[in-house]
Amino acid sequence: MKALFIGGTGTISMAITKQLARDPDWELYLINRGNRNLNLPENVKIIEADINNEALVLEKLGDIQFDCVCDFIGFVPSQLERDYRIFNGRTKQFMYISSASAYQKPLSDYRITESTPLANPYWEYSRNEIACEEYLMKMYRENGFPITIIRPSHTYDERSIPVGAHGNGGSWQVIKRMIEGKPIIVHGDGTSLWTLTFNADFAKGFIGLMGNVHAIGESYHITSDESLTWNQIYKIVADALGVEYKPYYVPSDFLHDVSNYDFRGGLVGDKSNTVVFDNSKLKRAVPGFAAATRFDQGVRICLDYILSHEECQTTDEEFDAWCDKVIDALEKAKKAVLN
Repeated sequence: MKALFIGGTGTISMAITKQLARDPDWELYLINRGNRNLNLPENVKIIEADINNEALVLEKLGDIQFDCVCDFIGFVPSQLERDYRIFNGRTKQFMYISSASAYQKPLSDYRITESTPLANPYWEYSRNEIACEEYLMKMYRENGFPITIIRPSHTYDERSIPVGAHGNGGSWQVIKRMIEGKPIIVHGDGTSLWTLTFNADFAKGFIGLMGNVHAIGESYHITSDESLTWNQIYKIVADALGVEYKPYYVPSDFLHDVSNYDFRGGLVGDKSNTVVFDNSKLKRAVPGFAAATRFDQGVRICLDYILSHEECQTTDEEFDAWCDKVIDALEKAKKAVLN
């Protein structure tokens, strides 16, 4: 069987690419601009092109037909309209990576199924994903375009440890503050539940849906069944580092109001909400699926990699100073009220 990935080298897609390349039943093609292909398996066939250059893409594809095409880098409806023009009639299945952040916020029920309404007034990114899904479903209903929609939640790999509030440089500065014994900012009181999924586990569920007749016209989220509070998440990281967990609790709305970071979308409209995913639908379609990597195991994998790769240790002095400023301001406010 032939599969084509648009992208294929990101946090989610690289794990799928590596696992699928080991499957003798699949012949894998990647279409990308060739910027991140060094770590790809040798048997992956590269089609080097900008997917937005439709004429060049069609020329390079020639008359190849695919059993499955997946777009990992489509974020707005115009990109999916492009995909439809290129791949309608060329594939038996078109898989689209959407986002679990598209689910209703605030939730009417913390237990999320695929029938949970899609509505996120806090984050334009999520609203765009909803619009992409609606376009694809319209093409399925009206034209029989064989779509499958996938909604990842917070999926991570060995290059970055998941955290809540962080700066533009990623999560390393939060880890660095832990190592240095500084307090770290935790949104809310740290008791909301969150779900973290290691990318290799996500890949198992995704591959099980490829070429799966039951997945056509359907949507699925793929997540771990493990739900942790943010206090547990940070404590697990601190324990793995061998340092004390020093949380400083700050309301999510306040963090948004006093920063230039996108905390309204990524925090207020996403991570500050309790989310617990019901993966029953996925498990019916992919019997035997289970996310095998507990977060405490995933953290050790991450730290082994990050601490031995300096390129993963991006210092973010601006975020570090902002954290200190927020904490200092709130401590002064406490004293002012008490006095």
